[in-house]
Amino acid sequence: MKPLNKLKVAIAHDQLVEFGGAEKVLLVLKEIFPKADIYTTVYKNNFLVSFKKNVSNWKIYVAWFGKISVLKNFYSPFRFLTPLIWESFDLSKYDLVISSSGSWMSKGVITKKPTIHISYIHHPPRYLYGYETAIEWQKYLLVKIYAYIVNHFLRLWDFESSQKPDYLIANSYETKKRIEKFYRQDSTVIYPPVEIPKKINLKINKKNKYYITVSRLARAKHVDILIKAANQYGFNLKVIGTGRDEKYLKSIAGKTVEFFGYTDEKTKNQLYENAYGFLFASVDEEFGIAPVEAMGYGLPVIAFNSGGIPEYLKNNFNGYLYNQLTPKGLIEKINLLEKLSKNKLLIMKKNARKTAKKFTKEIFKEKFINFIKSKINFKNA
Repeated sequence: MKPLNKLKVAIAHDQLVEFGGAEKVLLVLKEIFPKADIYTTVYKNNFLVSFKKNVSNWKIYVAWFGKISVLKNFYSPFRFLTPLIWESFDLSKYDLVISSSGSWMSKGVITKKPTIHISYIHHPPRYLYGYETAIEWQKYLLVKIYAYIVNHFLRLWDFESSQKPDYLIANSYETKKRIEKFYRQDSTVIYPPVEIPKKINLKINKKNKYYITVSRLARAKHVDILIKAANQYGFNLKVIGTGRDEKYLKSIAGKTVEFFGYTDEKTKNQLYENAYGFLFASVDEEFGIAPVEAMGYGLPVIAFNSGGIPEYLKNNFNGYLYNQLTPKGLIEKINLLEKLSKNKLLIMKKNARKTAKKFTKEIFKEKFINFIKSKINFKNA
């Protein structure tokens, strides 16, 4: 077998239209294999904000689907074409194919021996298995009927495509459980990489106290719960992120809520450094990179007890979990945090920082490379 750094590698990634957690993983995979070719459904460089500078020199192969305007601009109704998209790529020239798979099921690419296919599963498609999605499509009767028919066949293909990779990697134990449930497959857990600052100042800011959240402004993230809590209880909340619900969320926000949209890294770092804590209300989050990123700055996290969040967030250690997805449920935990003595709060901040260090990019790289080497007999590079 070729040395690891001599392998011809392809990475199949669902889509390149926004910069989220999956794209952060993709960036690090590209660092591991800098010469890897990228295959995707849709590529919209102008939507990738700061991420577009990273992809400008990549060799990207866009499927026929992403070259037809009506399809790439209104892609959700055309998800039934997903099998045709991924099965249209010829990956026979590659030694290793890594699929970065989520809603668009890139794990469905076809490979043949001796090519090795490893799939990193961000999540089984939420819309196929009853999890909350960005759009509440079930409330529209015609859409519901259409989706019921289409999703039935996509579930069948999703199961079939899950049998294609040689190995599956899950981004959390929550995702591992879903893989076992929906795909009847085993997987290895490798947590995603999280960028955290090398050094931080564990200061406690009580003078101009505010909380922060970083999130896509979409339904399943439930940022409205955070805003309603800030409105009702009068604490300062700073919201970083954009999304389809931005207009609605701004319409319900009171004077203690401030929106920052997309921010550059310098601004985001400053907001993190001076915040009192990080708030999160996402439901069924498979891992949740944003809360761990916040912990990297020593911020206690208060998050809804759901999905993979409890794998790293522990009550009274690095933050708090709340069990009722209501402003009241959230504020009860905020009150606990604010009642901590300065010494206990400092300990919690240190614990948060210590937790985040378990999810660094370097750890991800090491585990991913070791996984590949354990499955394939490589020569030393």
